[in-house]
Amino acid sequence: MTTIQIRLTMMTDDVKRFAAIVGEYPYDIDLCSGRYVVDAKSLLGIFSVDLSKPIEMRIYSDDCQDLLERIKPYIIEDGAGE
Repeated sequence: MTTIQIRLTMMTDDVKRFAAIVGEYPYDIDLCSGRYVVDAKSLLGIFSVDLSKPIEMRIYSDDCQDLLERIKPYIIEDGAGE
């Protein structure tokens, strides 16, 4: 499992783009915000978490470098932006 911190904006296009990218991968991906865990491939799930704060992303694969490169604009490096 790979765990990273991401930040999404409230903009619908940004969330749609993110969900479309992660939807292309066969493994499970969850977003965790507080006590809530949602499917990262679900638009409704993404909009149900607090997007004003960093979100923990759990990728249930250790071979996900391609995905990490594609979502690089969303990744928070070393806690920046918190």
